[in-house]
Amino acid sequence: MVWPKWPQPGLILMGRMSQEPTPTPPGQPETGIFPPPLPPPVVPRAGIRTWFLTGLVIAGPLAVTAWIVWWFVNTIDGWVKKVVPVSWWPDSYLPVPVPGVGVVMAFLGLTLLGFLAANLAGRTLLRLGERILDRMPVVRGIYKSVKQIFETVFSQSGTGFRKVGLVEYPTKGMWSVVFISTPPSQTIADNLPGGGADYISVFLPCTPNPTTGFYFYLPSRDVIEVPLSPDEAAKLIMSAGLIQPEGQAKLAALAHKGREKVALEDVSVPKSDVA
Repeated sequence: MVWPKWPQPGLILMGRMSQEPTPTPPGQPETGIFPPPLPPPVVPRAGIRTWFLTGLVIAGPLAVTAWIVWWFVNTIDGWVKKVVPVSWWPDSYLPVPVPGVGVVMAFLGLTLLGFLAANLAGRTLLRLGERILDRMPVVRGIYKSVKQIFETVFSQSGTGFRKVGLVEYPTKGMWSVVFISTPPSQTIADNLPGGGADYISVFLPCTPNPTTGFYFYLPSRDVIEVPLSPDEAAKLIMSAGLIQPEGQAKLAALAHKGREKVALEDVSVPKSDVA
């Protein structure tokens, strides 16, 4: 008996692998032997970094503002708690503390004090208190200095620090932002050239701390008044130029005005004849 010769399994597998798979029509699932390769995974590194920075820019100012407000409210509440009776404080009746009550009490108290000082009885008591302070050697000087500063800063009709200017400092061709203050007093004006009639005082703040700087007198013609508000100038100084005033055209106009002033001064100065 003769047995039939069957093909070997390895030959059958190699024959099947050598056959090219039939192309699949578009729009139908793949029917070939080997599936198509998967695309490489995409890691959005740039997208994650952009999203993180965007969230930081949004949440950062909110967090800093909330922290400053919370610190201010807690500070005022702590001051008011020391002068207000405990029976007036809502914390003694409520199970949880209520922030901001001291701020409301301080606002009402200062408003009431201003109302009383505006009438005759309040002015009389105020003058009586100032007379008592005038008899105290050390307290008298501190009170008068602080009172004059508060009256100058918070006066509605005053012009001190309400205007911004440019002065040529520290060297020629370099311009610094200054706050225009008041004209010199008569005592100082008498010792300035020309009687101080054309002089003005300015405050040159430092960066990034504008509470320190230089205070000096100079002729009014050397100060270029610019159309900037004190808030915009303070932001410009504290940020070291990172926060620019609204409108680049405004800054360009200021620089152009300064260059024109320097050019006019150079033309007006007569040149000495060379021998």
